[in-house]
Amino acid sequence: MAAAGLAGLGPGEVAAAAQALALPAESFGNDLISSVEPKFLKLTQLDERIYEQFRGTFQNLRVDVLDPEELKSEAAKEKWRPFCLSFEGLVEDFNFGTLLRLDSRGEYSEENSILATRIQFLAIEIARNREGCNEDVHRRGRGATGERNHGGES
Repeated sequence: MAAAGLAGLGPGEVAAAAQALALPAESFGNDLISSVEPKFLKLTQLDERIYEQFRGTFQNLRVDVLDPEELKSEAAKEKWRPFCLSFEGLVEDFNFGTLLRLDSRGEYSEENSILATRIQFLAIEIARNREGCNEDVHRRGRGATGERNHGGES
């Protein structure tokens, strides 16, 4: 539950988190994962449906480090096509191209990015958030901003 995760925060931190969570995801650019704890991050109103359908279709797909063949091979395209089309009319611009990180521990770079559809990006990033794959990027981002961790260390 989100409230349990907020219990260790002070009033100012809770207010800042609430304000950040109220903003649309596009407001954050590449800093979104660093700004908000991934398990609390909501990318769309359909996150639950996207995640359930994604994991129902792609049970064994590794999301921490993607194999480009799992997205781009002919066999992969045949499997992805019905998944993607099922969100037509539900997710705006579901089939528009967007960059997706191959390795969830890394930043966006030429070597660590692949072009995917928006619904593939959403499905994989929602899974990464829920399955803990974006925790490293979040921790590094918090460290870069000089925030204190709540374990008593500075």
